[in-house]
Amino acid sequence: QVQLVESGGGLVQAGGSLRLSCKASGRTFSSYIMGWFRQAPGKEREFVAAIRWSAGSTNYADSVKGRFTISRDNAKNTVYLQMNSLKPEGTAVYYCAARRGFSWSRVWIEYDYWGQGTQVTVSS
Repeated sequence: QVQLVESGGGLVQAGGSLRLSCKASGRTFSSYIMGWFRQAPGKEREFVAAIRWSAGSTNYADSVKGRFTISRDNAKNTVYLQMNSLKPEGTAVYYCAARRGFSWSRVWIEYDYWGQGTQVTVSS
């Protein structure tokens, strides 16, 4: 079955950087879009970034554009989220997700598979 396993979360000071990883297994993801979402306590899950696995094209939320970079390593079947210039409002559980097909979506319910999440805490 499909498994998405996130890692790389932690505690970082404002202005710092973290790189999240999402190891994907269970099928070939060449016809999938891989996304990162985040959810802060008491808030809705929000879109962060996405990548078309085959083409490598990307899509970002305005709030992270220019600071975060999503990428994938085909050989390792892993998607990354490089987060720079982190802000305290970036504190959240970050989730990796997979969506069948090639159409972009920023709506979490339209993704088919999810990881367990990794906590990112940004101190001020």
